Amino acid sequence: MPSTDFKDYYALLGVNKTASAEEIKKTFRKLALKYHPDRNPGDKAAEARFKEISEAYEVLSDADKRKKYDNYGQYWQQAEKAGDYARGGAGVDFGGFDFGRYGSFEEFINDLLGGIGGQTGGGRTGNYTYRTSTSTGRSGYSSTDTFNTGFNGQATQSDTESTIQLTWSEAYRGTKKRLNLGSEVIDVRIPPGAKPGVRIRVREKGNVNPYTRKRGDLNLKVELSPHPFFRFEDDNLVCEVPIAPDEAALGASIEVPTLDGMVTMKVPAGIRGGQSLRLRGKGWPNPKGGRGDQLVKIAIATPQNLSKTEREYYEKLRGVRTENPRAHLQNIQV
Repeated sequence: MPSTDFKDYYALLGVNKTASAEEIKKTFRKLALKYHPDRNPGDKAAEARFKEISEAYEVLSDADKRKKYDNYGQYWQQAEKAGDYARGGAGVDFGGFDFGRYGSFEEFINDLLGGIGGQTGGGRTGNYTYRTSTSTGRSGYSSTDTFNTGFNGQATQSDTESTIQLTWSEAYRGTKKRLNLGSEVIDVRIPPGAKPGVRIRVREKGNVNPYTRKRGDLNLKVELSPHPFFRFEDDNLVCEVPIAPDEAALGASIEVPTLDGMVTMKVPAGIRGGQSLRLRGKGWPNPKGGRGDQLVKIAIATPQNLSKTEREYYEKLRGVRTENPRAHLQNIQV
């Protein structure tokens, strides 16, 4: 691993190398609350920061891992693997790389440092992956990222990702889907409120890691077909409803479709096209409970086929109208 890839876990958490376990735990909790994705929806920088501090805490909160990290720095994971090998190597497979030919780990490091940037010693590989994730259950919502570490070769990816197509009804109410994985058929529970782009984790249904012999997870990315009325804008459920010019001018009570059926909504007098009204508690289900809101965007529908009487009234209205909707454009210039 090039030195530029090294992560200073102490600096990421903002603690000294002599910090106690309790101090590290307290600092991590404070940072986790600040940068957790649930508190920063849509903030990619905060999400990346959360993953970094989670990675740092996983190492520094483990006394054995922290000791290896302090002793070996960027090579601490190789040291951990080498230690497993020296203790008997039960269940440890290094893909053909022979640690046994070194008298000590220092010899291995010296050889490794001499081989950085080019393959030496006959095609050795020692790559593996580090995974950090958050999940709300065995097959709940999750966000997963893999941090690749190792040297001279490609990292092994045991988690797999696939898409799952749902109807709006299935996504809204939740459902059970049967998936054919080739070697087996499984039933997956889709919790209510799955949105486009959400990943649903099915544990231990991914690829087998050749080094640990453990099976990774299957991550299902939710896709929804376009709906003729509803759509998502960020976390909001949005729709557009047309109203007549007289309803816009005078106000009205209109019927609006929601996920639960039709509801009556009051339109205030003087509303403009493009403005939105909010139906509280009528939006998409929240995985943690409750419902979001439904935003209703107003579109003023200009009549296309006026009757004789309607035309007469519109002409009378034009004759007595006192407001000029373009008055604010008089002083526009470049």
